[in-house]
Amino acid sequence: MLVIVAGTALAEKSLYDGIRAQAARDETRPAAAIAVFGAAEYNGAPSPVYKARLDHALDLEQRGLAPLVITTGGSGGDPRFTEGAVGKDYLIQQGVAARKIIADTQSETTYENAEAVARILRGRHARTCIAVSDGFHLYRVKLMLRSLGITAYASPAPASPIEADPFQRTLHSLRECVSVTLWHFGIRD
Repeated sequence: MLVIVAGTALAEKSLYDGIRAQAARDETRPAAAIAVFGAAEYNGAPSPVYKARLDHALDLEQRGLAPLVITTGGSGGDPRFTEGAVGKDYLIQQGVAARKIIADTQSETTYENAEAVARILRGRHARTCIAVSDGFHLYRVKLMLRSLGITAYASPAPASPIEADPFQRTLHSLRECVSVTLWHFGIRD
């Protein structure tokens, strides 16, 4: 029993280290699209976390790294707004042409976000994207996209309020350990 507990602890520590290593690595390069993974919106405005992701995607788009931006995220219980639509509106307000943005407004989980990105890319005969999210999230995002046949280049939002707070960064990274472990057991969230 002790061997199982020790083995599990070592595996989770290794996973945590992998999540943190991915969080610190920016793999930005030209791709078919920039995929912005949703976060909360408040009454039609992006939360500080989502705004940091969108601002980073805006910078990547302005650098000409992809011809398309995909914003993801459903309503999260909001009867009027979705993360995907709020993200699209925000980017348009910042000067991105509406024709260059596709908003997925149905997905409610990270896996559903990844499925939507993969579906949109396959519909355009494309297989690559720059995945934009908080650093702690990108290990799992890449894992999911890879399982769907998409090569994702991780690009963490540098102004993430979560990554800037050591307690929040650790807490969210530990949560990702659980989410990735559940993923390996077939539980998709």
